[in-house]
Amino acid sequence: MSARVAVVTGAASGIGFGVARQLASDGHAVALLDLDGEAAQDAAKELTTGGHRATGYGVDVADRGALESVYSAVRRDLGPVTIVVTSAGIEAFDPATDITPEKWDRIIAVNLTGTFVSLQLALADMLEAGWGRIVTISSSSAQSGAPNMAHYVASKGGVIGLTKALARELASQGITANTIPPTIVDTPMARKGESGGHVPPVEMMATMVPLGRAGTPGDIAAACSFLCSDEAGYITGQIIGVNGGMYI
Repeated sequence: MSARVAVVTGAASGIGFGVARQLASDGHAVALLDLDGEAAQDAAKELTTGGHRATGYGVDVADRGALESVYSAVRRDLGPVTIVVTSAGIEAFDPATDITPEKWDRIIAVNLTGTFVSLQLALADMLEAGWGRIVTISSSSAQSGAPNMAHYVASKGGVIGLTKALARELASQGITANTIPPTIVDTPMARKGESGGHVPPVEMMATMVPLGRAGTPGDIAAACSFLCSDEAGYITGQIIGVNGGMYI
């Protein structure tokens, strides 16, 4: 596999860090972006200690100007970006009648607009290279619906549609775009929802999964690894369900 430069958003923990660690193991240089800049730098240090090329950056993906500055830093530090995995996201639990304009706007800004800008800022490098890999992390809730999460579900549904649109637009340029919509993955975000009483314990939800367990960041990362490889060059515009059979 050719070594590339990959950007992973939401990379300080959970799925994002699992993906960053896998891509680094695959030989890519990885830029870890996260709202928690200190945690992103610590995660990058963990990878560099293992002999990989990695750098960490603090950024709110909803802040376009800040993202532009970070991408400039990534190019300076690592080189042109031809792989992007967008894992940055926030969730919320509110009845539809209680969703405030501010909360709606924030969810959309981070989950959908932040995803778009994170991808858009890498397109010039991908187009120049004639090669690119885009993987968005969406959510199976956008396929099935979910109560008290209209804002989150709408944002992730937008991510699925965005991914398909980019796949169509960029296919002739050697750039693929696919999305992975996880279901139950044992991450800090999942545990936060559990501790807030919004969802059942992860262990309880795991019993509902046909394969009998919750997913891990490594499960998602393994699929990302393939989708970001040269071997996956004929796969684009697809929803790749990595969910233990929970959603078919």
